[in-house]
Amino acid sequence: MVKIERKTYMEKLLNWKDKQVIKVVTGVRRCGKSTLLEMFQDRLKMEGVDDHRIIAINLEDFDFIELRDPKELYHYISTRLIKEKRCYVFLDEIQHVSNYADVVDALFVKENVDLYLTGSNAYMLSSEIATLLSGRYIEIKMQPLSFAEYVDSAGNRDHLAGKYSDYITNSSFPYTLELQNDKNLISDYLEGIYNTIVMKDVMQRKKINDAMMLESVVRFMMAHIGNTLSAKRIADALTSFGRKIDVKTVERYIQALSESFILYKVPRYNLRGRQLLKTLEKYYLVDVALRRTLLGKRAADTGHILENVVFLELLRRYQRVYVGKMDDTEVDFVALDEDGASYFQVAATTRDENTLNRELTPLKAISDHYPKFLLTLDDDPEMDYNGIKKINALDWLLNVPSY
Repeated sequence: MVKIERKTYMEKLLNWKDKQVIKVVTGVRRCGKSTLLEMFQDRLKMEGVDDHRIIAINLEDFDFIELRDPKELYHYISTRLIKEKRCYVFLDEIQHVSNYADVVDALFVKENVDLYLTGSNAYMLSSEIATLLSGRYIEIKMQPLSFAEYVDSAGNRDHLAGKYSDYITNSSFPYTLELQNDKNLISDYLEGIYNTIVMKDVMQRKKINDAMMLESVVRFMMAHIGNTLSAKRIADALTSFGRKIDVKTVERYIQALSESFILYKVPRYNLRGRQLLKTLEKYYLVDVALRRTLLGKRAADTGHILENVVFLELLRRYQRVYVGKMDDTEVDFVALDEDGASYFQVAATTRDENTLNRELTPLKAISDHYPKFLLTLDDDPEMDYNGIKKINALDWLLNVPSY
């Protein structure tokens, strides 16, 4: 299997190496967390760290199933530590260990331990555990391949439109590159990921019994990515289709899906009042090809697919991402970091003048001087509309701007 070096994540691990803090890598199943840790271990060995100082345990491996008991896990690790030598401990899918925070805390206080964890659901950093480990960990939020990583895996940046089509059709999950554009194999693989996340992680952990109802909620949300949604709207829609469900059940399902990283909730942000709004958020998928696998041809929605891809890239580049609300208009994304805000509108094309004006209107209504962008698939030169930059989305996805 070809291993793709995920440079951004690798740099973060290297920057935090040997620092007295727990490194926690989170992300959806099969996004590359285990491979990242394996490649990091290879880097350690290249730097002269011998095998005995690296303790790596995958808690989904049946060979280590007894180590899901916290006492057994602690005993296994502590008996392999080498006194007065720094040891690197990697615990993959740590959420399988009951009361794992106690083990982590006990290892953390040892001065010769550098500790790395991975997990496939946000529940592992629930409020209780986060409080216990407060100030002792940093979270590295990992996603499947970005468009830039996908393109670079091919060895060149030619024929970007074709590569983008492959990216949104064949999936951003790294292993799909091994399947060499075989649509049937890719579809089977993605269906397997979906079933593992929804059936194994979500249903078992949340004790959900109605698989058909859960799938109805998932399908509805996938069909409406980029649209404002509420639990009530989803419940009303499914009930009208003959699938009666109450609002609290929908809320529970959405929370479980978000915790498994298959869906991302994006709150709305009032740009005048500079505050979050509590209703009508939007949702985006961790991988747009999953949508095609479940919905088939109904998933062919160029604008919302591009919006989804841009949202995921904004998550990589910025600390927080919201949907902007400005009076009666909406800005697709407000991205915030220590430098302030950046505003983004996303559209498949704006060559029609009416469409262009519609997309520019919300950005023009913002009076501050932070950067404003209109991203489209139009293969046109960069344009400037009174400070609003229109940029080809594929170029933007490949280049981290230095605004």
